Order: sequence, then C-alpha cells, then structure tokens
Amino acid sequence: MQSNIAVRFYCGDTDYSGIIKNLSENGMFISTKQMSFPFDPVIEIFIPLKEKLLRVPVKVCRMTKSKDVFDGIGVQLLDDHKDYLELVCCLRDNRFPF
Repeated sequence: MQSNIAVRFYCGDTDYSGIIKNLSENGMFISTKQMSFPFDPVIEIFIPLKEKLLRVPVKVCRMTKSKDVFDGIGVQLLDDHKDYLELVCCLRDNRFPF
C-alpha cells in the first residue's frame, strides 16, 4: 500500500531519515537520501505517531541504487508487531494516526 510517512533509523553510528513509500503487514520500502557502508542487516525503524513513537525491529532485505548512490531499503518485520499492524490497518481504512 502506498504511503508517505517520515521515519528515522540508525545504522552503526549514523542517523538516517527516510520516507516509507510502500508498506504491508510484512514490511516496508523506505526511500532515503544516501546510505553508507558498513550497514547492519538488523535495525529498528522509528515511526512517529500522534501519541507515541513506534520502534519496529526489521531486517534489511534489499537496497536500491540510483546512479552511484544507495537511496532506499526494503525491510522485513522480525516479529508480529501489534502497533505496526494497527498502523497498516488504519492506513488501509483511511484513518491516519499521525
């Protein structure tokens, strides 16, 4: 499902920001400005909502590259994250919790 949600995540000592462009019950695709290596395969995505900050543990499954810059990641949820699944349902029903 298409979306446009701002997120943050950390890889090593680097703080990244990105935009969730697509999400599902199993994972999401996040567009970023530029990624650097080395890159940890397991990270937490921070999704700000109105009343809370979702911390979603994920595994990086793929990276996208435009020209010479890595600018996106596809991630898979590591477990059934109740609050994340609720977010997906809200977006599907056109209810926006952020």
